[in-house]
Amino acid sequence: MVTQQEFEAAAERSKTLTERPSNDVLLKLYALYKQGSEGDVNTPRPGGFDFKNIAKWDAWKQQEGKSQDDARAEYVQFVNELLAK
Repeated sequence: MVTQQEFEAAAERSKTLTERPSNDVLLKLYALYKQGSEGDVNTPRPGGFDFKNIAKWDAWKQQEGKSQDDARAEYVQFVNELLAK
């Protein structure tokens, strides 16, 4: 199990990536972070032409049902993998 401190430290370390990750990687980071910190999606899906926020919402929605503990552990592991590259 990942502690809240480890989760927050991984979030800080994710900001030190030397290269900008692809949009898919950024969406996965966002979705896992949101699931780990807030749980399942708790807002309505953005509408209209707000494509960026729609993509973020959809990525988070795909994590629905995953426990916050599991999402935090997956987030920390994913950040560590990105930083090891």
